[in-house]
Amino acid sequence: MENLENNNKISKKSIIEKVILLIIIIACVLIYIFVPKVNSTINDIFKMFATGDFQVVKEFVAQYGAYAMAVSFLLMILQSVIAPLPAFLITFANANLFGWWQGAILSWSSAMAGAAICFYIARILGRDVVEKLTSKTGLKQIDDFFDKYGKHSILIARLLPFISFDIVSYAAGLTSMGFWGFFIATGIGQLPATIVYSYVGGMLTGGARLFVTGLLILFALSVLIILIRQIYLSKKNNNKTNENEN
Repeated sequence: MENLENNNKISKKSIIEKVILLIIIIACVLIYIFVPKVNSTINDIFKMFATGDFQVVKEFVAQYGAYAMAVSFLLMILQSVIAPLPAFLITFANANLFGWWQGAILSWSSAMAGAAICFYIARILGRDVVEKLTSKTGLKQIDDFFDKYGKHSILIARLLPFISFDIVSYAAGLTSMGFWGFFIATGIGQLPATIVYSYVGGMLTGGARLFVTGLLILFALSVLIILIRQIYLSKKNNNKTNENEN
């Protein structure tokens, strides 16, 4: 009887959490649709990220003056939730605007907040919603990564720059792992990359900026090639399995 009551309480709590989160999401969508200023600002943000130029991000954040840090914090959360916008652009901009160590603290703390939000969105709303926010293929690859590395998977994933930060956060929320284990592993694993990106970002000017931008584009293309290869091999293996079954 006691177990039944506990299960009912958990079920009610889950329903309440889902309703609250859905109301927040619907409210955000309605604000985006019906408030012109919000609509134009969000569209400008997407265009800004599409340029791939941290200088554009830096100018966007800098225009808010005393509120620049708060705007940067919200930008990092936005890019976390709406994967896969490039977080490194914000990290570079923060370092250039606020100095490398202050920029590192801002980038790290805002990325942690974004990771926590992604984790709870996945835990409350489930896989179908996460697949729409990310991608079915990307999520499946992270699932396989988790199966391979077990309890150390979050820490390893955070240390590897070519694994999507945001999809890992969403995928973790779909597992049975506890939030604090996820959060601590994320904080430790994310710190080295944040420090390196911030230190480099603080020095980016002129030719150095172009050089690093070129390296990042090359890196992104390499990751894309690896992902395409993995998808191809996965499909090939599935076809072989189907043929053997037939």
